Amino acid sequence: MSVESIDNQALAFAALAQCAKLANDVARQGVIDNDLWQVCVSSLVCTNPNSVMDIYAPASDLASGLDTLIKQLSDSGEGRSIEITKYIAGIVSLSRKLMRNDNAMAVMSQRIDQVKRQLHHFTINDDAVISNFASIYSDIVSPLGAKINVTGTPTHLQQLLNQKKIRTLLLAGVRAAILWQQVGGKRRHLFFSRKAYVNSAKQQLTQF
Repeated sequence: MSVESIDNQALAFAALAQCAKLANDVARQGVIDNDLWQVCVSSLVCTNPNSVMDIYAPASDLASGLDTLIKQLSDSGEGRSIEITKYIAGIVSLSRKLMRNDNAMAVMSQRIDQVKRQLHHFTINDDAVISNFASIYSDIVSPLGAKINVTGTPTHLQQLLNQKKIRTLLLAGVRAAILWQQVGGKRRHLFFSRKAYVNSAKQQLTQF
């Protein structure tokens, strides 16, 4: 899939930013917005999209991600989070390594198909489904590159379910990062097209 435009790239990057922000929320606060969680995680089982909007529709579901994009990429730096920046960079790096590894991609596809079958009996918020997503990240994606060290409040990070939610969100972030690259996003755009991304995100937010 490749529908290259700044708006599509900004929307896909907003999905990545939303995943990174939610991972940070779980790590620091131990809580997560259920609707935003579902938007991110549901993307993992949308495996044959024709467009960005096939995965993230309505686009208003990514309002939090668009807002995070603006904060992370604006020249002012107001509201920027060092942790979210770190997670985004790590996720993009892992996604690039995953895309170059045909075997890992094939195994991940098989594991995602297993989860899709599991969803005939469970909801996407079920602990068993979250565990499977988390194990896909731990088994297949994380070993491909530098480990993403998530920092936060120890009491929240020590909870097993929170650990699994964070890994699931990182996996969803990798999915969004792959999508971002499929619609033409490149790491250099985060430097040279920052203003265009921010302007697109602001414009898209006014349409909700």
